[in-house]
Amino acid sequence: MDNNTYLVFAGIGIVLLVASCIGWLLKWRSGNQPSPVIDNLNARINAWWVMVVVIGIAFMFGNIGVIVLFYLVSFCALREFITLTPTRRSDYPALVAAFYFALPMQYLLIAIGWYELFSIFIPVYLFLLLPILSSLGGDSTRFLERTTKVQWGLTLAVYCISSVPALLTLDIPGYAGRNLLLIAWLVIVVQMSDVLQYVCGKLFGKHKIAPNLSPSKTIEGFVGGVALATLVGTCLSWITPFLYWQAALMALLVCLLGFAGGVVMSAIKRDRGIKDWGHMIEGHGGMLDRLDSVCFAAPVFFHFVRYWWA
Repeated sequence: MDNNTYLVFAGIGIVLLVASCIGWLLKWRSGNQPSPVIDNLNARINAWWVMVVVIGIAFMFGNIGVIVLFYLVSFCALREFITLTPTRRSDYPALVAAFYFALPMQYLLIAIGWYELFSIFIPVYLFLLLPILSSLGGDSTRFLERTTKVQWGLTLAVYCISSVPALLTLDIPGYAGRNLLLIAWLVIVVQMSDVLQYVCGKLFGKHKIAPNLSPSKTIEGFVGGVALATLVGTCLSWITPFLYWQAALMALLVCLLGFAGGVVMSAIKRDRGIKDWGHMIEGHGGMLDRLDSVCFAAPVFFHFVRYWWA
């Protein structure tokens, strides 16, 4: 990590320290009595501390550390998705291929920088392979639905999330050796958008956007959160290869995609009759609950950067 990376993590640490102090003060003013809102806030802050420390450790090990981290993230996310979608015995060969072939191979291809293959490996070759493996079992019961679920899970949890470490493979003129900062910028902007939409919604939200899918999302929260996160992304343009106006447009793009990802993933959860994908992260639900926005923002961001800057 270079000095700019340390500055970014120091800034995040200061923000979390301030948030922790506010959470402690609110808890103290409530007389340390149980409060769902305050307790949830403090649980989220504590979870963020853990996540930032884990990401920081991965960054210290450089590209390999980040690739391994997101490999583990993809494994957990894929497990959450498959666990909540019913499968039959005939699907086992496809599931084995997804977990023990497609997942490690995708990250291996990224580690060696083979763009021509890792960009199409899952959406083309695995898209065709998985239903072939499922069909060999001879079970046609709800075949289309079953194969679609496995394909969706692999695409979201592996292909989309792997687009984050794939940023390390880009050769950007004048930006050599700083690609970790590009990952930091993407994660910060997308996650800040989620947090600020939640905060603005709680403070000013009156008109719900999709009450049947995500009751907590409001027009006021959406506008306020996206605007503030775009401002954050613009202010952090110094850690990217973007000019100020380019950083603003890219931040707006990933914020809008992140919001769309949250709505789509909420629709899937409502279809499955669940509130969270899991309980892995206290205060945040499962891995997919934290990365639903990243799933939609990362692949588009990767290809935009590669096309215009790399």
